Amino acid sequence: QLQASGGGLAQAGGSLRLSCATSRRTASNNGMGWFRQAPGKEREFVAALDWKGSSITYADSVKGRFTISRDNAKNTVYLQMNNLKSEDTAVFYCAQNRRSVAGSSSRDYAYWGRGTQVTVSS
Repeated sequence: QLQASGGGLAQAGGSLRLSCATSRRTASNNGMGWFRQAPGKEREFVAALDWKGSSITYADSVKGRFTISRDNAKNTVYLQMNNLKSEDTAVFYCAQNRRSVAGSSSRDYAYWGRGTQVTVSS
């Protein structure tokens, strides 16, 4: 299972750090990703990294503001979000890729966490 945490309320320009803990030992061999879904919108890709954390990809909308990382020893993936904007308001989901690579398509992901709400006030 994947458990995302760290969401909450932030002001525009502020920061939040999301964490995704996995109880699956094999997740350390898999790529991991973050997606989000805003009210009335489809789920969209945010960021992903491969099993080593050496190959990373971001959605254009978050480049330069968000940083994804992982600590395989702790079976945890992080999403540091800086300079938050009101349009970042969404439920954020972490997901485990079927393979070891970083991927931006939700079809690449086999396991999904429940999500954590991020609300940015302007």
